[in-house]
Amino acid sequence: MLGIDPGTATTGYGIVEASGQELRALVSGVIRTSPDQTLSARLQGIHGQIRQLAEEWQPDEAAVEELFFSRNVRTAMNVGQARGVAILALADAGLSIAEYTPLSIKQAVTGYGSADKTQMQEMVKLLLGLSEIPRPDDAADALAVAICHLHSARLKKLSELAR
Repeated sequence: MLGIDPGTATTGYGIVEASGQELRALVSGVIRTSPDQTLSARLQGIHGQIRQLAEEWQPDEAAVEELFFSRNVRTAMNVGQARGVAILALADAGLSIAEYTPLSIKQAVTGYGSADKTQMQEMVKLLLGLSEIPRPDDAADALAVAICHLHSARLKKLSELAR
């Protein structure tokens, strides 16, 4: 499961494997772009690196954090474009893609929709059995997106079995 936390300057990624109740982080990190590049070059770089991740790690599915509204319209527009490019790269790689709001990610990972960043990072560390919080923050956020999807998929499967 590949989780993506989109951004123009920094896009976080994390791949989490589920085995029964156990979750394990396989890889996490960030895709950085330079502010010296044109927006189109930055978006092209994000697309290419996400495609490369998908080809290298061969995840079955992907999940992307939905855009939450920002006071800065320009920033929101750029993040929206990065998000669109990430979704395109995942679709080009043949992955099914789920999308989750920040609220649903917080609820799935911490059980509390108003959890702060520190609480989220601690729960990511705990759920994945890591010795330290993943850095940078965008990588931890991407792992949280992946965890959210794995929890959601598990709940969906259980509810289907209950029918």
